[in-house]
Amino acid sequence: MKMLIVFALIITIPAMAQYKNQRIKVSDNKRFLVHEDGTPFFYLGDTGWELLHRLDREQADKYLKKRSEQGFTVIQAVALAEENGLRDPNPYGDVPFINLDPTQPNEKYFQHVDYIIDLAAKYGIVIALLPTWGDKVDRMQWGQGPVIFNPENGKIYGKWLGNRYKDKKNIIWVNGGDRAPEPGHMTTWRAIAQGVIEGVGDKNKALFTFHPPGGQASSAWFHNDDWLDFNMLQTGHCRDVDVYDRIAKDYNLTPAKPTMDGEPIYEDHPVCFNAREHGYSTDTDLRKSAYWGVFAGGHGHTYGCHDVWQMYSPDKLPVNNPRRPWYDALDMVGANQMKHLKNLMLSRPYLTRIPDQSLIVSDNPKGAEYVVATRSTDGAYAMVYIPVGKPVKIDVSKISGNNVKVSWYNPKEGTYTKAPDIAKKAIQEFTTPSVGKGNDWILVLDAVK
Repeated sequence: MKMLIVFALIITIPAMAQYKNQRIKVSDNKRFLVHEDGTPFFYLGDTGWELLHRLDREQADKYLKKRSEQGFTVIQAVALAEENGLRDPNPYGDVPFINLDPTQPNEKYFQHVDYIIDLAAKYGIVIALLPTWGDKVDRMQWGQGPVIFNPENGKIYGKWLGNRYKDKKNIIWVNGGDRAPEPGHMTTWRAIAQGVIEGVGDKNKALFTFHPPGGQASSAWFHNDDWLDFNMLQTGHCRDVDVYDRIAKDYNLTPAKPTMDGEPIYEDHPVCFNAREHGYSTDTDLRKSAYWGVFAGGHGHTYGCHDVWQMYSPDKLPVNNPRRPWYDALDMVGANQMKHLKNLMLSRPYLTRIPDQSLIVSDNPKGAEYVVATRSTDGAYAMVYIPVGKPVKIDVSKISGNNVKVSWYNPKEGTYTKAPDIAKKAIQEFTTPSVGKGNDWILVLDAVK
């Protein structure tokens, strides 16, 4: 049976509540993040890597205010930044350490970090704080360094940092910094994490993940470490990467831990670092990566913009040819669409959600048109992401009851198009409201009570 749209009622979803100014923890079922009171926390991140290093207080306010208005709940930022973060001073002329010594923090530098963390809390935003970028631990791969950390001073610095921020509720700790830890450096990363936990004084108040390099996941090294609470992938900056398989791999590990893509293809980035051959990434690329990852089992998703991560402005040294200053890039199309993902996921019971590819009966080869499905364990709803508009055959038998409400969610606009309710049959075919490339839709099926 082929389902056609008979009438269209456009419904706009109101913005969901932001961060509640509570500590974030792992849910009881080990699949999601929640607030202290148990309500879902959807990690909608932005890679503001250079926030703490390159922006002054007025600029930081502009950035955080805009991201809050756009529905972001997390900003990923680095205390010891990538772009010569040890020697190049912040806007107030301060560097992080005295004599490049991690055991001698510069109080004035970290007072600016304090200010921005508090400012983020004011805007309902969590700072996913990296104690250091990876080139300060291991410069063998790339980066300016210099390498200053070892297990001994790493633990001292971690403990100092953890103690400084132990009362801040809007912090998630992120070890790593774009590195595949060589065996000789894993001890240092573990020492930094252990130092932070000792400084905080309570592991339950130090939620941790690890930011890996492109194409890899934290689970490759640290999945069984007690300090690692949830896994993070970096799928990198090429188009149509199989994030659904990579998330599924982490999702199926034992013990169960939440997982997410913490650095996917950035908006306005040279695709595969080669704009001449592949052009620049667009909002279509970003939506596909985001919905693929979350529907495949991710507890959240991180957005990024090439101009914004480095806080590029004409007075700064550019990295990989940014096309506009950060302040002009804040309102790019993709940045304004990410909230629609968060709002959709939180519009239904969230903590019962699982990935379920068995819903899809149509031929479904992996690649640019791969269809991904998620549903509630109790059959209350199912959602199917269709990245290229076309007919799809769905097994509706896993929806509870005898009748099903059908609607289409537009990930560009955050609106529903209502379709007629249907009497449930095992296999049914649905056709997206528009077809072809650039016409991605989410089929939403709700059980009629």
